[in-house]
This record gives sequence, structure tokens and C-alpha cells, in this order.
Amino acid sequence: MEEENLFNTVKSVEFYVGSAKHWAYFHQMAMGFRPVGYAGPETGVRDRVSYILEQNGIRLIFTSFLDPRSPIGEHVRLHGDGIKDITMDVPDLDETINGLNRRGVVKVRNLSTLRTDWGKLRTGEVPTYGETVHTLLDLSDYDHNLPPGYQELDASAEPTGLLKFDHIVGNVEEGKMDPWVNYYIKGMGFNQLISFDDKQISTEYSALRSKVVEYGGRRIIFPINEPALGLKKSQIQEYLDYYNSPGVQHIALLTDNIVKTVSELKRRGVEFLYTPDSYYDDLEERVGHIGEDIEKLRELRILVDRDEHGYLLQIFTKPIGDRPTFFYEIIQRKGAQSFGAGNFKALFKSIEEEQRKRGNL
Repeated sequence: MEEENLFNTVKSVEFYVGSAKHWAYFHQMAMGFRPVGYAGPETGVRDRVSYILEQNGIRLIFTSFLDPRSPIGEHVRLHGDGIKDITMDVPDLDETINGLNRRGVVKVRNLSTLRTDWGKLRTGEVPTYGETVHTLLDLSDYDHNLPPGYQELDASAEPTGLLKFDHIVGNVEEGKMDPWVNYYIKGMGFNQLISFDDKQISTEYSALRSKVVEYGGRRIIFPINEPALGLKKSQIQEYLDYYNSPGVQHIALLTDNIVKTVSELKRRGVEFLYTPDSYYDDLEERVGHIGEDIEKLRELRILVDRDEHGYLLQIFTKPIGDRPTFFYEIIQRKGAQSFGAGNFKALFKSIEEEQRKRGNL
């Protein structure tokens, strides 16, 4: 049987935030994303303000409300600033819907066809964990870089070397990871890539379980986490408590020079989790020879892990908004196809130290 091609890639990620202008400014000035589009009352959009920013293959959309009683305002009130929509572009919306219907699990809703001067734009929507959705975007008959309702922005930004989405991580309640993994596998044709249990991802205080699903030979990768019982509160449970539902925990952004990227991000004020000096004392003994200067990695607090395919370098920001919910991972892959399992304990200790400061451990 010929393999279905229901989805191409993650086209964009849309955040619902208290101030789209401020989130756009931070990502432009601190992270090097170029504003390319604006929608709001000036463009005929009456219920929201949105900015589209891009850097290489990464497109981010920041949307805020004009009426606090609107669904956008209610989303921000309940969750704080967070991700509403992970949009996936599809080769043919009808074929994608037919493929999903044959599986009998996922129901596509809110079908829409917009006819414009640039052609026809077709969309549908698939619900997933919490209030997060996947918009299915069919651009096959549409010839413009921006959606209808947006005007182009003539803005500049100094890029920081971020290239594309590597993976997007969701947090769900205890006992709900497997049902959501099955939703993606049975309902949407994803494959399970890897899994981690609470014996692999734990410290003396907290633990989590995680499974990773992928589509199209790793074109789309979605790890899904759930909290596990520990002596104190899991970082996943802290997220769920502050977000008031399941949601996207973090986005991993790929770079081909993490030392240069992180140096520039830090210079611009992006804050990262701290890794203690002791992590670097026996680094090469743990992961083998690497091409980077270990003292430079120590200075920047970049983590390293290796699998049978090679090694990777990664680092995690502190939460981007006021609530301890969403953050970014910066990752460089030198052959490795894994997700840094060898760094989980060091990462957890850094996160737990932040939780301790907040009084939530």
C-alpha cells in the first residue's frame, strides 16, 4: 500500500498573548526574527492584532485581543501567553480530510475557503491536547506569502542563525500521554519514534514520562510529556498548574552553529537555564570527542549528548512570559537523531532550582 502524504511540514506557530506588539518586538530585537506581516483594524481585521515574524524556515505569529471578552482574551486570561495553533501545511486538503476520515479518529472542523486576488486559500482545523489546535493549510491554489487580512511590513532584523523548527513539545496530564500518542498514530498516521519512562527522566525530587511521535521521515516531530510521581512537584505538573490545561511546553529551534547563536542571543538579553561547572569536568569522558571548545561550552552553559548517529548540543531558555510555562530550546545536531536523554538529569536540576526560587518545588 502506498504511504499516505497527509502533511508537509509545520508551517507556522501562533501564540495568543497579552500584547502582540511586545512579543513581536522581543522576537525581533532579542531573537532576530524579521516582522513580515501585520493584521489589525487598519487592515480591516476588527477583533485582533497579529504580527507575523520569520527567520529562515521558522514562522511565528503573535496575536492579541481587542476585546477582553473575546475567545482570544479568554484564552490569555486562563492560560497566560501561550501557543494556540501549530499549523501544518498539506498538499491537498480534500485528500488529507479523506485520509483522516478513513482512520475514524480525528474530525476536521471549521472548514473554510477564502477566495482572494492571489487565489484560493483553504483551511480546516484539528483539535489536540488542551485548547491547542492544528490548522490544516492548503496553499496549492494560493500565491502570496501572507494570509488574507495582512499587510506587508518593511522591517529588518539581525538574524541569530535559527534555521527551522526541530520539534515542538506538549505537556499533558498524568495518564493522558498514551491516549494522545495513540491519537497522533492511529488518527493522523504518525509513528512513534522513541519513549522515555520515569526511571530515565527523573531526579530525587521529580520525574516525567515522554513519548515522541513523528511524521514523514521526521519532517514533523512532536514529543508529548506527562508528569510522574516524585517526592516533589514535577516540572510538568508546575506547567499544568500555571497554564491551567495541557499545552505546548517548548519549541526546539535548530541552528548550525549553536556557539555563535547562543552567544548572540545572550548578548541581546535572552536568559538561559544555568548548568553547574561540574557538568563539564568529565564531559568528554561521557560523550566522547567533540569538535567544540569545552571551555566555550562551559562559558555558555551548552549541554552535549551523543547517540549511535552522532552528537547534539542544546540549551534551554528560561520561560519567555511571566508564567513559568513556555520556553525555547536551541539545538544543533551533528548527526544525532535523539533528544538529549543524557542531559535530562542536568536539565531537571536546573529547572528544579528555578522551581525552588518560585516556591513551587
